[in-house]
Amino acid sequence: MFGKNSHLNPLESRKRLLIAESELNRAQLAGDMAALTEGVRTLTGRAQSFGLIASSVVVLMAGLTAFRRSKPVEAKTKRSWLQTMLKGAGLVSNLWLALPGRDQNGENKQPNSRS
Repeated sequence: MFGKNSHLNPLESRKRLLIAESELNRAQLAGDMAALTEGVRTLTGRAQSFGLIASSVVVLMAGLTAFRRSKPVEAKTKRSWLQTMLKGAGLVSNLWLALPGRDQNGENKQPNSRS
């Protein structure tokens, strides 16, 4: 075989060409999937930040609505100072949790950028 000219028949050359084209298509598909995955990550990040803003607005509006709808205190009955402080603390805690980047424990969701 070493001394002979190896001639490929048309079917064999067509087969090799199709295999090479298939490899190129496979590489293109892998690149497209990577780009699509990155796009989905970006969209997810934007949706999460929009969700944080929307939830903050909802909590703020609920707090303001509850504050405005509170029944006026009658002249005969007075709230104790403890009840007033507890209501104020509840409002402050709701507003604190409504800040973007906070979890339900009031801690930052984002990890420290320092290593």
